[in-house]
Amino acid sequence: MELTLPIAAAVLGAALLHAAWNTLIKASEDKELDTYAVAAGCGLIAVLLLPFLPAPARASWPWLAGSAAVHILYFVLLAGAYRYGELSYVYPIMRGGGPMIVAASAAAVFAETLGGSQWLGVLLICGGIVAFAAGAHDRRATLFALANAAVIGAYTLIDAQGVRASGAPASYTLWFFAANALVIAAMGMLRRGNAVPRYLGRHWQRALLGGACSVGAYAIALWAMTRAPVALVAVLRETSVIFAAVLAALVLKEKLTRRRLFATGAVLAGLILLKI
Repeated sequence: MELTLPIAAAVLGAALLHAAWNTLIKASEDKELDTYAVAAGCGLIAVLLLPFLPAPARASWPWLAGSAAVHILYFVLLAGAYRYGELSYVYPIMRGGGPMIVAASAAAVFAETLGGSQWLGVLLICGGIVAFAAGAHDRRATLFALANAAVIGAYTLIDAQGVRASGAPASYTLWFFAANALVIAAMGMLRRGNAVPRYLGRHWQRALLGGACSVGAYAIALWAMTRAPVALVAVLRETSVIFAAVLAALVLKEKLTRRRLFATGAVLAGLILLKI
């Protein structure tokens, strides 16, 4: 397996889609409800497409269930991070931390090893995350973001195993989003009650837009993991931190400070070295 130019281009497109739906949630009036709405949008899109695709192989079902369970924690931590911190602060911490876990675990899980320059990339990513975490920020935002980085690393490893065992990357992705939507909707009803369906009724366009971006981003990433080394795909898709920094400045009017520019550049340089 190798990371060819077409696969790399597809993963970069997925990175942009991922940054876009996270920007959508950060810009919402209620981060928690918008998180439920995007999950519901993902589920609806999946249910509409599943009848046209074959079922994933039975060997992938345990991985599918495990991923759906871990993603519950992901959405909870995501809403918490955006409640207390700016997109340009918490997003790079969340997305930059996950690839380090994947890169460190790839040798044991997938028999994929990294070279010296790639480990230098890991250190640069660490430095970038430390730079983002420095300064006056709500401690709760940092804790939510760091916890979610660990969750992202965990579900990336789970889904890489599952999608390779499925024999059908698109089906695996859609079944995941369908199952995840049911669990997230149930959790939302328990936490917020009728506010969830009322919010969906008012903002169904946002739900579908965010859902389409989320499904597309993850489907591309999982497909790429069946064609290229998992560690390389995992870190390349986290160039979404650069897209997020730009969207935060253009859409949310967040300040792109010199420190954040340096930190973003360090994360990007680390991701590039990991790809070499």
